[in-house]
Amino acid sequence: MFNDIGPLEVVTLVVLAVLVFGPDKLPKVIQDITRTIRKIREFSESAKQDIRGELGPEFKDFEFEDLNPKTFIRKQLDNDELGLKEIRNGFDLKKEMAEVTDAVHGREAESSSSSGASGSSGGRVDMTKKPEEPGKDDRPPFDADAT
Repeated sequence: MFNDIGPLEVVTLVVLAVLVFGPDKLPKVIQDITRTIRKIREFSESAKQDIRGELGPEFKDFEFEDLNPKTFIRKQLDNDELGLKEIRNGFDLKKEMAEVTDAVHGREAESSSSSGASGSSGGRVDMTKKPEEPGKDDRPPFDADAT
């Protein structure tokens, strides 16, 4: 419950509590707080039991923690009635990304070699030259006035 409270924060809270309530009232305040927390837990457990009783025997395994979406998905993935592990194992994202990367690098190498043969350097467009004929290249001609 208090996993992310460090020792410095605990000392600060204790000092603050002593300053606010005083050393003589502090034990009574702590008892009142623990009693209130205990009552709240009892109330929530009785409410959970009432809800489970009202839902009927079909929901006897129902846990309120399953209403948390992360817990629900984790439970469903562990159950694997739908064969999700087969789907997940059949789809290798790293392999797919490597194939896409290779394809992109392959296309870049081809386009840079063809553009290098046409006279432009490093894939840049030379603004001083006239655009090439559309039949030679798949790209439409460059229109300097349009930009």
